[in-house]
Amino acid sequence: MTDRLYYQDAYLTTFTGMVIGQKTQDGGLWLALDRSAFYPTSGGQPYDTGVLRYPEGEAYVTDVQVEGDTVWHRVDREVPPRTQVEGEIDWPRRFDHMQQHGGEHILAGCIWNLFGGVTRGLHLGQEDSTIDVTMPDGRVHLSPQEMEELEEMANRRIQQDAPIKSWFPDEAELDSLPLRKPSAVKEHVRVVAAGDFEMVPCGGTHPGSTGQLGMLKIISIIPAKGKMRVCFVAGMRALKYYQTLYSACQQAGSLLSAGADTLPQAVEKLQANLTQARYDAVQWQKKASQALAAQLSSQAERLGEYVLVVHQAEGADMEGLKTLAQQLIAKPHTIALLAASQQEGGVVTFARGELVQLDMAKLLRDSGAKGGGRPDFAQGKAGSLAVLETAVQAIRGLYST
Repeated sequence: MTDRLYYQDAYLTTFTGMVIGQKTQDGGLWLALDRSAFYPTSGGQPYDTGVLRYPEGEAYVTDVQVEGDTVWHRVDREVPPRTQVEGEIDWPRRFDHMQQHGGEHILAGCIWNLFGGVTRGLHLGQEDSTIDVTMPDGRVHLSPQEMEELEEMANRRIQQDAPIKSWFPDEAELDSLPLRKPSAVKEHVRVVAAGDFEMVPCGGTHPGSTGQLGMLKIISIIPAKGKMRVCFVAGMRALKYYQTLYSACQQAGSLLSAGADTLPQAVEKLQANLTQARYDAVQWQKKASQALAAQLSSQAERLGEYVLVVHQAEGADMEGLKTLAQQLIAKPHTIALLAASQQEGGVVTFARGELVQLDMAKLLRDSGAKGGGRPDFAQGKAGSLAVLETAVQAIRGLYST
């Protein structure tokens, strides 16, 4: 059995304890202590890390789990049984988890107060955290106005700097408490309360007051397995999130010669200009293709009733070849064999007019290119543009008189 010191003092960072058990599990060595301030993974809150020091050296704690009444610490080296150790937890990691877990309490309580939503699960991630909520009307989202109202209520409660306390009430007191939701366990129920607006069973660690949460920011609200998943950050994570957004906003504003308040309008203008530029480019490409198609058709090789157009374009891509081919095969007796060189090999487009009886996809593959398409239109890649000459010779063999 382990005396869990974090229940009495979440701010305790060092302690002394004795090794009372060892085991090997999941490829690692685990130690049990008679008393510990290390928090084990539980209730959506990750484990603490840190170090155990003893006269012969020190062992790093890389995972903490609980089994029954015993807390097990995964360590990187063996520590003799009955050894007295001095433990020290990684405080920045612990306090970050305290801020996120405390933020979850505030956020979940506000969701309950505003919308009647019941929190079903918590996950504290390395960068952000999520809660899954069942809404009374079954919906899985909030409107922008509702999200803003929720975020403002949560931060007003944080700014009250209300005390956060935890205790183990007896059965009579437990029955009288206005809990937000019932306990998942029947015995040794621990209750956590924040001011006069939040009270819920919980075994995690939390700051001593809501003010130590700093701030809370909702990042997103999305559907997840029939529930509403709310992603958020609190404390220093919220500050870092704002810093990231501010830096990105400043850089984008500088590029667009706009302030933060006019950045959306600047982006809209940029998008409009880009859309117009793309349209203009397409129109120019069509006109250029029409002119080139007319020139190539006038210079094309005659093969009986058919016309063979062979062209190797400079700097064209697959889309450019497609546009040119479409212009050429508008004439029903035309066979178009087009290619463009690229850094590694090239791209080819083989197409035919509607009166030509020839499988262009098969011709493309038989010529050594990789790709495919329809019998009348095929595109692919080639290791060498020699495939173009192979295809030309194949066509001439079929239609020369």
